[in-house]
Amino acid sequence: MRVVFRNARLIDPEAGEVRDGALLVEDGAIAALGDAEPAGAEIVDCGGLCLAPGIVDIGVKVSEPGERHKESFRSAGAAAARGGVTTMVTRPDTEPAIDTPETLEFVRRRANEAAPVRVMPMAALTKGRAGREMVEIGFLQDAGAVAFTDCDRVVENTKVFSRALTYARSLGALVIGHPQEPGLSAGAAATSGKFASLKGLPAVSPMAERLGLDRDLGLVEMTGAAYHADQVTTARGLERLARAKAAGLDVTAGISIHHLTLNEFDVGDYRTFFKVKPPLRSETDRVAAVEAVATGLIDVISSMHTPQSEEEKRRPFEEAASGAVALETLLPAALRLHHAGAVDLPGLFRALALNPARRLGLPNGRLAAGAPADLVLFDPDAPFVLDRWALASKSKNTPFDGARMQGRVTGTWVGGKRVFG
Repeated sequence: MRVVFRNARLIDPEAGEVRDGALLVEDGAIAALGDAEPAGAEIVDCGGLCLAPGIVDIGVKVSEPGERHKESFRSAGAAAARGGVTTMVTRPDTEPAIDTPETLEFVRRRANEAAPVRVMPMAALTKGRAGREMVEIGFLQDAGAVAFTDCDRVVENTKVFSRALTYARSLGALVIGHPQEPGLSAGAAATSGKFASLKGLPAVSPMAERLGLDRDLGLVEMTGAAYHADQVTTARGLERLARAKAAGLDVTAGISIHHLTLNEFDVGDYRTFFKVKPPLRSETDRVAAVEAVATGLIDVISSMHTPQSEEEKRRPFEEAASGAVALETLLPAALRLHHAGAVDLPGLFRALALNPARRLGLPNGRLAAGAPADLVLFDPDAPFVLDRWALASKSKNTPFDGARMQGRVTGTWVGGKRVFG
């Protein structure tokens, strides 16, 4: 099977450049970049739109098993394809948690049956995500786990966490942590400050993130493990991250698209779609995080896609469930940073595709010969108003409902096969 993508603006995050040209796909992989059009090849005229590596999204929650009414692999896969996400790296915070090879095998089988995009499952770090006993990391790796995390449940027992890091290092496994001091952040619905006080919301200091990160980085230094912070959202946390990287620790960090494009004032009307974890930060922190993405200090931008039912969101703000869906809104929201002149397109796709693929040891995220033909074609300037009821996700809890956005996906390919558009 041969496909030629002609008349495209090629977004190359590895080379750090945007150039006009064509791309040849053969048997599911990129064969060449150039203007050659072999006989019998299918022609895709890109019409001058942007062609980039498909997004690799670390931290997607698909609610199978246990809560299929919120999101299934079929609905999440459709949402991902529509959003240009060609690889979903799924979280283990399901019911029950993905902490055994059998549960992981169920997830892989369901994903292969139902999702049109690639699905790479993560496994829990401790049994039941309870923080008391680590999982069989080696067996879960053999079953296909690409990383290990207890998601937003911090492993409070330092000895348990250090042992898990040591064991993960011996097996070359990646551990993903959630940098928060759990005592300080318990029950918080907002970031502490004058605004949270005026609104009467239970709040947590940004220092909770730094304290949690300090502990995790200290244990990483002690054990030599590979560690990825799922979200670093404060200027104080970024300072610690920069020191750890300068010291040569095997550390990377991500951030959700919501923390890059929204701030604490967005919760002013008590709209629970804006309640995420950690809570939205100050504008000063948001600007610092955007700059960190531009400089490469923050490696990964993710959706942190967290579907919640209407019943769980239609509650008083402090009682409502945290989280927002974002598979379809990740790219248009990220393009806000590009349109604001804060991050160029290659830099954006470094954080959306190349860096997460590299961190997980995947060959994706590149426009280079031999790389998988996972591609997204998009118009970065197409305006639209988001209607949450038009989303493919089963749950509709997006903070961007009714927002004016710019940037539409017009086609998505996985292994050279068109899955959307």
